[in-house]
Amino acid sequence: MLLGACAPQQQVASCAAPLKPAVEVDLFYGAVGDAEWASYLAEEVTPRFPDGLTAVDAAGQWRSPAGTISRERSKLLILIVFDTPAHVPKVQAMIDAYLKRFHQQAVLHTEHSVCAG
Repeated sequence: MLLGACAPQQQVASCAAPLKPAVEVDLFYGAVGDAEWASYLAEEVTPRFPDGLTAVDAAGQWRSPAGTISRERSKLLILIVFDTPAHVPKVQAMIDAYLKRFHQQAVLHTEHSVCAG
């Protein structure tokens, strides 16, 4: 299962220089070990988004399909992209790889327009 949001249909109308219109992609991942996370970043994320990213440790909570509330360590991956909509298949490939590699049920994916530089 993938929880997500479609790419924004509109960019920010105007950005004050030196900022430019961009999209912030936020991916919320369930917990895996530190070595596994580092490997995932190196093999799946960095090759697709070599210009930079931010990964934050977080405390997550979600309801399983069975209705059980689960709390776990989680990761928030933040990407700022200027190549919209070219980023969409790259993000989806990262999500698919994570779900398969770590046998996870979901990655929460949100996107919104921002000014960045």
